[in-house]
Amino acid sequence: MSWKENDLGSGAFWPLALRLAVPTALAQLVNVLYQIVDRMFIGHIPVYGDIALASVGVAAPLTTLLSSVTFLIGMGGAPLMAMKEGHGDREDALDLIATGFWLLAAALLTPLFFLLKRPLLLSFGASLSTLGYAEDYLSVYLLGTPFALLSAGMNNYIVNQGLSGKGMLSVLTGALLNIILDPLFIFTFGLGVKGAAAATVLSQLASASVTLSVLLSRKTALRLGLRRFRARYCPKILKLGFSPFIIMATDSLVLILVNSTLQRYGGPEEGDLLITCSTIIQSYHTFFMNTLGGITGGCQGLVSYNYGSGDEGRVKGAIARVRVMAALYALVMLISAILFSRPYASLFTSKSDTAALAAKYLVIFESGILILSQQYTNVDMLTAMGQVRYPLSFSLGRKLVFLVLVLVLPRFLGAPSVFLSEPLSDMLSGIISTVITFTALPGMLQKRKRGGLGF
Repeated sequence: MSWKENDLGSGAFWPLALRLAVPTALAQLVNVLYQIVDRMFIGHIPVYGDIALASVGVAAPLTTLLSSVTFLIGMGGAPLMAMKEGHGDREDALDLIATGFWLLAAALLTPLFFLLKRPLLLSFGASLSTLGYAEDYLSVYLLGTPFALLSAGMNNYIVNQGLSGKGMLSVLTGALLNIILDPLFIFTFGLGVKGAAAATVLSQLASASVTLSVLLSRKTALRLGLRRFRARYCPKILKLGFSPFIIMATDSLVLILVNSTLQRYGGPEEGDLLITCSTIIQSYHTFFMNTLGGITGGCQGLVSYNYGSGDEGRVKGAIARVRVMAALYALVMLISAILFSRPYASLFTSKSDTAALAAKYLVIFESGILILSQQYTNVDMLTAMGQVRYPLSFSLGRKLVFLVLVLVLPRFLGAPSVFLSEPLSDMLSGIISTVITFTALPGMLQKRKRGGLGF
């Protein structure tokens, strides 16, 4: 008997959308929570906690870049798999799962980053105070790269089958294990930042084990067949996944530029303090963005399946529900940032002045997230329909505006104005992308009616 949690082709919209979005969003929430707990424990290490926290912030661009590979292959192949299934091409759907697996398995990034970690960290804004801790953290973290790629990348192929509960189980397993191991490794064993990285590596191994066991199970409708690799699908997967990959990869670039700009304009005294504040802020922002991605990503299979079957009404209905869920979630997070920024910042540092400064900049940084939620909906829903041009343009446009503002504002307003760049770019790009999506969507659906899937 096969697992069948959700009927993507005929289920009632709101119950179906919630059953898909909520488990995936909760899984991402817990997944981000263990990253936040990492930083909370690191920030409270006696004597050097603030510097250690800043060092993890400096290392974040590399860890973000590694994560972007899972988006390239996972979010590139999983919607294609769901479209093929909706179109009735089951054998092609099975080939896509196997091809995605082998692409992730072949992404050998660990040796490269080991060789380049020191010069990269220095270019990312590391100071003499933070460089040693950042190297310690990365040296251990990079060992878990294969597990991280397989667990996160292949989880998309579970969720896009409508098995959101199974996808949540995979993420929760790793997240809960990490929360348990963090204090043990950091404090009990006295390993500091190395202990935090070791806990993460073991949790990624556990998550990858669960993900692969689900995909290999006889109860999974679309199982992973290791001999079904098809080279002809590689360009198609990479093409569709390029937009979400660019979003994550440019997030890495953004973090590099933010840290280096804060260090440059903040000077030797204020630079590390502002990077510490930025690390706290990025923890909140990552919490918001990843959980938002759980809402939009969890519903991608619903859109992909019905786009593949040619059901225009269900595609429009699904996108409308995702817009509402994304906006409501963003509103809750915005209100939370306004009301609870100070106690949140205090979780990461025992220094009241650092917490007060981080709380102030957190509210500014998050002020555009209501509109940003629609930008993410536009990108993920169009990606679910196999579109490439619009999602890529939206993502690159937003990052370009952000990068220009980060480079220009501090020249006139000082280092802290870096935190104003995010809401300004969010609001401008969110409005433009939403107008374009509403204008272009009818034509996309009409084109689908006139022809096949195009791949």
